[in-house]
Parts: sequence; structure tokens; C-alpha cells
Amino acid sequence: MKKRIGILTSGGDCPGLNATLRGVAKALYQRMGEDVEIIGVINGYSGLIKGEWRVMQPREFNGILTVGGTILGTKRTPFKLMRVIGEDNVDKVAEMKKNYKEMKLDCLLCLGGNGTHKTANLLSEEGLNIIGLPKTIDNDIYGTDVTFGFHTAVDIATEAIDRVHTTAGSHSRCMVVELMGNKAGWLTLYAGIAGGADIILLPERPYSIESVCSAIERRAEQGKSFSILAVAEGVFHVAESRMKRKERMAKRAELGYSTATNRIAKDIEEMTGFETRVCVPGHMQRGGSPSPYDRLLATQFGAYAAKMVENEIYGITVAMKNNHVEANKLSDIAGKARLVPESHGMLDVARRMGISLG
Repeated sequence: MKKRIGILTSGGDCPGLNATLRGVAKALYQRMGEDVEIIGVINGYSGLIKGEWRVMQPREFNGILTVGGTILGTKRTPFKLMRVIGEDNVDKVAEMKKNYKEMKLDCLLCLGGNGTHKTANLLSEEGLNIIGLPKTIDNDIYGTDVTFGFHTAVDIATEAIDRVHTTAGSHSRCMVVELMGNKAGWLTLYAGIAGGADIILLPERPYSIESVCSAIERRAEQGKSFSILAVAEGVFHVAESRMKRKERMAKRAELGYSTATNRIAKDIEEMTGFETRVCVPGHMQRGGSPSPYDRLLATQFGAYAAKMVENEIYGITVAMKNNHVEANKLSDIAGKARLVPESHGMLDVARRMGISLG
């Protein structure tokens, strides 16, 4: 009897989703041949709730190793709403369980970030056979050293910083580059160091605008006519750190900005006199072909997930630890985030290089 393996991609897109789908599929077909059937769930958990799926053909996984995005489509379906019955009167958890059974799945593979893994754990606790695969450019999934999509995003963000260097130098400006990362600063930290940023601001470390401006002025005293700031979108200053998130966002809305970046630029101009510009690469950091590193990582993760399917090991998510692919229990990692700790070696590298951390 054929094994029926469901697979979905959920949350924000990132480079490496298709490469991971390919890794899973090719490894399953290689090991199980005609004894396996892959069911593609359309648009993540939204498709699982609505019963939108199709039987995949082996040829659909050909030629997608280098392709960005996801052939299955993706949508954000917040975990906090999964048990909330809205105006449509749909019990989302009940519908997902019902459609899992109607698809006659032996297991379901869920590719996604923190929210995806929380829902994956919920479904596992509801008795479904679930395997997670860690995807996010933020690199903030607990229990794994790296997630696929992160290294490609670092490449893109670094190139953005590289490109503003010449403009900053030519015009004697401060350039503030806003990078993705609402709660975790891994992307900004790595791209900031790789791109030669002079100041790096992370969500984990509330910044002082006085410290930022002092760093810029010290560079000016050394004859350096420009400064590059790599700023994570989720940063907040010391005064805001004493506010609750809703209070902080309400205050920002009142002042006419959603992220701190524009305020930082305005404050720099007012406090130092340096002309300052903001650059926001935005969703470019999510797009395009995955880097060779991410293609390799995605293939490793996909092949390992296929091994877990073959061995009927469920309730887990794939992880990379000390350059070795292994599994974590979903229940051990769901609801946790991997943030940049104060003791992390890259922060020490930044300080030793004279980079201000605000």
C-alpha cells in the first residue's frame, strides 16, 4: 500500500523552499519508488483548512533547485487565531484534522518559521503525524544553528550595504540601511559585519541615539566623511524598552512612523548635522534564487526529513547542530525563539572591529 505524504509551505516565502521540497521528494522517490505518493497542500495551513490540495507528479520537482519562492504557494495563518472561531464559524483545527484524514495522509511535512512550528506542534498534539522543516531568513528558530533562507538573505543584505558605500562616500552622508528582523538580529549582525557597517543596531539591544551619534562624530574626527548603519527593522531605543509593545507601536503611530529607522535618520541629522538617507531593501531579501549554501542545506534537510518519514519518526523538526543534521521534538522548540545572546562571538568580533552597537 502506498504511503501518502502531505507537504506544505507556510508563512513568509524565502529562498530554499523549492530546494527543500525537491530534497524531500527526490529522497522519497529514490528510497520508496512507486510506494510513495506526495500530496501538495496549497497555500500552507490556509489550504489545509480549506481542503485545497493535489497529488504531485515526480516531474513537478524537477528543475526547482535554483528557483525562489514555492511551487505550492504560501500564506500567513497566525497561530494565535488557530483556535479562534471567527465570523465564518470555521473551527480551523477541526477542519485541518478532517482534511488530513480525507487526504488519507500517513504524515504531513510543514516547512516554515516559528509560527508554522507552533501550529505543527498543535497538530502533533492533536494526534497527527507531523514533521517540521525550519525556514526563515531571520535564523531565529530555536534548537537549530541555521535555517534555510538565512544565508541567501545575508548575501542580498550585504550587497545592499556594499552598494550604498559609494553613495555615502561620494556625498559625505550617513546611510541607514534597514534590514529584516523584527525580534532577532542575526541577519543584520551578519550582513552588517560582512558589509563593513560602522554601526549595527539589533532588536535584542535597545540603542542609545547619543551613542549612535557619538560613533558618527568620532569617525568624522578621524577624517571619515561618511558612516554606514545596518539597522534591524525591530530595533527600539532605551526609552522604548520600558514600554509594552502595544504602547510602543501606538507612540510610533502618533509620531508618524512604524519602524525606528526614519526616526534614527532624523535624529542623526539634527544632532550631528550630517545629511542622512534611509535605504530599505525590503522584500528583496526574501526573493530570488537560493545561494549554493542554502541549496545544500535545503537538500540536507529534505533528505533527512524523508529518512524520518521512512522510519516513521514523527512529532519532530529537522535541525542543524554543530554541522550535523538531527531532529528536535516539536514540543521542545515550539513557542521559543533563538535570539542573539549577549555572549555571542559575532558581537565580540563587531566590538573588536570598532563597530558601534548603539
